[in-house]
Amino acid sequence: MSFQNLNLIEPILEALKIEGYITPTPIQAEAIPLILERKDILGCAQTGTGKTAAFAIPIIQLLSQDKNKTPGKRQIKSLILTPTRELAIQIGESFESYGTKLNLRYEVIFGGVNQKPQVEMLHKGVDVLIATPGRLLDLMNQGFINLNNIQFFVLDEADRMLDMGFVHDVKKVIAKLPVKRQSLFFSATMPPAIVKLADTILKNPSKVSVTPVSSTVDAINQVIYFVDKENKKNLLVDILKDKSIERVLVFTRTKHGADKVAKELTKAGITAQAIHGNKSQNARQNALNNFKCKLTRALIATDIAARGIDIDDLTHVINFELPNIPESYVHRIGRTGRAGASGIAIGFCDEEEKEYLKDIQNLINKKIPVNNVHPYPLMNHVVIKEAPRSQRPQRNSSNRNSSPRTEKKGSSTNAEPFERQEKNRSFNKVKKPVFSENRFQRG
Repeated sequence: MSFQNLNLIEPILEALKIEGYITPTPIQAEAIPLILERKDILGCAQTGTGKTAAFAIPIIQLLSQDKNKTPGKRQIKSLILTPTRELAIQIGESFESYGTKLNLRYEVIFGGVNQKPQVEMLHKGVDVLIATPGRLLDLMNQGFINLNNIQFFVLDEADRMLDMGFVHDVKKVIAKLPVKRQSLFFSATMPPAIVKLADTILKNPSKVSVTPVSSTVDAINQVIYFVDKENKKNLLVDILKDKSIERVLVFTRTKHGADKVAKELTKAGITAQAIHGNKSQNARQNALNNFKCKLTRALIATDIAARGIDIDDLTHVINFELPNIPESYVHRIGRTGRAGASGIAIGFCDEEEKEYLKDIQNLINKKIPVNNVHPYPLMNHVVIKEAPRSQRPQRNSSNRNSSPRTEKKGSSTNAEPFERQEKNRSFNKVKKPVFSENRFQRG
């Protein structure tokens, strides 16, 4: 099947040809005809399968066919609600690309930047508004946005909205929408809470699900490296000695961790920038643009950006720290292997993260292969048990300084055997085993 078979108008087909799109993805092939028939959609497809085009293309076509029916100043007829700034910008770029041959106006609004330029664009008239919940509600409360003329409402990355605590904001927005509208609900996963939310938005929806819930793209080669926490940065630098890895997206659990990894890579001579919620919007966009243009080799991100980064030909994703929420793993590695391309997802797992790995493998119903041939194998995984009470040295009652003290339960005392103290100290050291022949091999 090609886009020619989807009853799309010629200006859109020309735009798709310019973008190099010939064959629609499964979610696009199923959703586009249903949306053109003005049906509500409940779409479930893993990240990287083309959900944005699945709703953007038919909305552009329907708006272009209806635009002359409403004379006067342009009113907001389509609202796309999405959880992050990066994803909002990405969706805006997609609308611009697919609708480049048509006379429609698109505006993207999000927080963290001055609202004045956004308000000025709104005053000129907008057909499609792509927004994050916070800034949208803010401008609505100030009287700059009216949703009375909305014909198409899209809730994108619904499960991420729930994870980030936006569900109440989403409900406030929905309460301001016209009852008569076409609603499109897209999500990478469909847990019960998301299904319940969908029931409040959609009317007799057509369901489109092209992959199993929470599955990972088959084209992604996944591998796990067991490594001590202290040696992760060394292993990362070692992996990036492979010059064939032109760009890599590295995920950490915390903002501080992202900054620290970026600093360590820079120190090692690897161009790197961090992107997370504490960065200004300009800094985040600058880091993303540098990464897209290959000015930066490594982009270090937290989960806030897990679904807002769409990079063509991104071959490698590295989970520097495994996520404690298994669904986040699916979203992270979905940044590679997009649009049918192959990709490599590497995960670093220390002793404390083994439970996270177990949860991830249960979710994806797959055992991830392990690469044991690397310079920093996991060493610090032997728990030193406390010596039996009968073997502990006794206090000398004749010593004036050895009077009993009140200790908190579980705390260490001065009576801890010297040998065990030495063992504990030795296990806290960063270990780098010496290999005479086994050189590093990338899995």
